[in-house]
Amino acid sequence: MPSKPVRLSDKASLPFKTANKLRRQSLHVKRKHAKDSIRRAERFGRKKEESKDPRLRDERLRRNIPLTLDRKRVWDEIDYNVEDGLGLSIDVNRIKRQRLEEEQSLNEEGGDVEDGEGVGEEEDDRDSMLDDALEEEDGDTHAAMNPLPTKSQLRSATDRATSPTRSTTSTNLKIASEALAAKFPTLFGADPPPEPKILITTSINSTLYAEAELLTSFFPNSKFVRRSSHRYGHKFSVREIASFASNREYTALIVLEENMKHPSGLTVVHLPKGPTFHFSVSNWVNGKKMPGHGNPTSHTPELILNNFRTPLGLLTAHLFRSLFPPQPEFRGRQVITLHNQRDYIFVRRHRYIFRDKRETEKSVVGPDGKVVKGVEDIRAGLQELGPRFTLKLRRIDKGIQRASGQEWEWKARMEKVRTKFQL
Repeated sequence: MPSKPVRLSDKASLPFKTANKLRRQSLHVKRKHAKDSIRRAERFGRKKEESKDPRLRDERLRRNIPLTLDRKRVWDEIDYNVEDGLGLSIDVNRIKRQRLEEEQSLNEEGGDVEDGEGVGEEEDDRDSMLDDALEEEDGDTHAAMNPLPTKSQLRSATDRATSPTRSTTSTNLKIASEALAAKFPTLFGADPPPEPKILITTSINSTLYAEAELLTSFFPNSKFVRRSSHRYGHKFSVREIASFASNREYTALIVLEENMKHPSGLTVVHLPKGPTFHFSVSNWVNGKKMPGHGNPTSHTPELILNNFRTPLGLLTAHLFRSLFPPQPEFRGRQVITLHNQRDYIFVRRHRYIFRDKRETEKSVVGPDGKVVKGVEDIRAGLQELGPRFTLKLRRIDKGIQRASGQEWEWKARMEKVRTKFQL
């Protein structure tokens, strides 16, 4: 029979200060046991009441939302004189909501004006340009894939920003993108980007040949070349290797770094003139060590870039975009996901398949709580291929490695606020 819940006495709720150590321990155990019994009784009682009235559970979940670091995230105020926005945390969704509110207010004001003045049509023309400007900056994958505007459009948007009836929040984002495109023309210039050709190597005296060879299946159209570790061999620098690779029409150079025989860093050099991205690598797991893993094929994978919301995140997304061919091979059903969360980039590779829903599975429910129509009997099965690892951006350098010292565009650990993220 289940034991009855123990009720706390007045003494059990008071701090005991007896000199007997064994007595203190016994009282502490009894107090904890009594509190646990009361919590358990309250939990089961709440469960019984919520089973009778499901609205109580919905109300409790709506009220008890965990306060995580993501919900505490703070954003920078937009400065009109921003140069490129690197290191500036901008909430694009909030700006989009402000723009929609401005459009609604302008449409309401334009509807009250007579047709002969034509003010409503003029405002609609103005809003259409800024709509395109903001859609290209909105969020994750689509922000990295959409083309950049022309200089004439940017100039006209900047001229309209001086109007007292218009807000400059939308044009600020556009100016930041123009500055990024001017500073990194090889990353932002061509659309679609050229076909990638990647050279993969390791750090000096590295033993990670198997991991570096595995990256050749991860990045399409890549080749692994061992770095010289002979005692009397010439130790080629990254700058020399980048020069050799650029002469052979490679578009990127990837250097896998090692620490204690484990991957610890990843240096990506965008050829021919940079920039150079430095990532730290953690939680590296080979695909063969995953239960139920699959074997990758030579098909070009699909690429998902998720949650890159700031100008620095947009620049990082364009870098990964340049490492994969623009047109995937859907026959292979392979997808590579780079999910950014709290400035950590989680890298995963899966193979998917569409199958029928099993009887034990629930239906797909949308954000409104209703069953999504059209996919009642379809499910997507995933099989991880590996490798899985986590990246964190540490530094962006101008150009390629120099012997006299490297100049950096952006450097991590400059922000001391834990709730402000850069990507």
